[in-house]
Amino acid sequence: MTSDEFRAFLNKASKPVKNEVEKGAIRKFAQAIGDANPLYLNEEAAAASRYGKIIAPPTFSRTFDYGAIEGMKFEAKGLIHGDERFRYFRPIFAGDVLYCSRKLVDVFERSGKLGNMTFLVYEQTAADEAGNPVVQSKSTIIYRGA
Repeated sequence: MTSDEFRAFLNKASKPVKNEVEKGAIRKFAQAIGDANPLYLNEEAAAASRYGKIIAPPTFSRTFDYGAIEGMKFEAKGLIHGDERFRYFRPIFAGDVLYCSRKLVDVFERSGKLGNMTFLVYEQTAADEAGNPVVQSKSTIIYRGA
């Protein structure tokens, strides 16, 4: 796709996807990133905390399915992760049911040693069943073409 073709999808969002947060998935994620915080791994320690139950590590929301923007199809091979920032409204808890979607919010080009690159900036949102945001993230993906 060209930058102009990507721009046709600006401010379009994917349909929300239901994600159920399981404590086993939180544990596996914490172990994979080498974080032994008992709030992620130990139900008794988490129950005694101010949260009262298992919470997820900060970057756990990267594991969610945010869906695809309808009609926006391109070769994912060779994509480069450029940047990611998170904004939390509350912790992600084991047992949460979150509805996640992504929106393309910016497209721009840069030239570098490897040629032209298209930068795709997405906003991802995970909201609870009442529609309240739990976490929002903004990520930049670098597309170098097929």
